[in-house]
Amino acid sequence: MPTMAAYLGAAVFEIAGCFAFWGWMRLGKPVWWLLPGLACLALFAWLLTLVESDAAGRAFAAYGGVYIAASLAWLWAVEGFRPDRWDIAGGLVCLAGAAIIIAAPR
Repeated sequence: MPTMAAYLGAAVFEIAGCFAFWGWMRLGKPVWWLLPGLACLALFAWLLTLVESDAAGRAFAAYGGVYIAASLAWLWAVEGFRPDRWDIAGGLVCLAGAAIIIAAPR
């Protein structure tokens, strides 16, 4: 599986899983929301193991930038809050960092 596809899938599942817990704890959603949340978090962890990297820490560090950008997309698409210019600038900086980690000649 290509690295970017694994990262994007992992981001979606991690955010969905965490949002399930957020919904239960902060938004008053029913406790059964935790079941799909736990499944999403397990899929997130599994997808990260598919990233082609000799070091887990490097794979996780690069994933961090993708996660931040995906979280901002979630903010807009699911929660209905449009990211402001500072959100966008920060997300781009994080994606640049992730690209440096992923594309570095090793």
